[in-house]
Amino acid sequence: MSFVPGQPVTAVVQRIEIQKLREGENLILGFSIGGGIDQDPGQNPFSEDKSDKGIYVTRITPGGPAEVAGLRIGDKIMQVNGWDMTMVTHDQARKKLTKKREDVVRLLITRKSLEEAVKHSKGSHPRQ
Repeated sequence: MSFVPGQPVTAVVQRIEIQKLREGENLILGFSIGGGIDQDPGQNPFSEDKSDKGIYVTRITPGGPAEVAGLRIGDKIMQVNGWDMTMVTHDQARKKLTKKREDVVRLLITRKSLEEAVKHSKGSHPRQ
């Protein structure tokens, strides 16, 4: 997904719903994030566009709630429970994901394989 300031962004997205795992007082999601508008986008190994300050999944706990739900390392998180995550700090993103009163997190994500599948499907069917 390329981003040009001032231009609309087109993305192929997927909805993922994660049921948090309760461990005592803690609610476990089973994944870690990186990125944010306050982070150095040049350090993001998942984005080809080194000016992309989005929130990305950097780690998945094997067998955890996120893996069970289908989240993958490298997924870009576009929304959390309806909240836009495209222009947030790392800490704002973490807080949206870890709210204590929410047992379910509904994500809108995009991933390279989704975009590639759409590009290939458009190329394989001639327009009428």
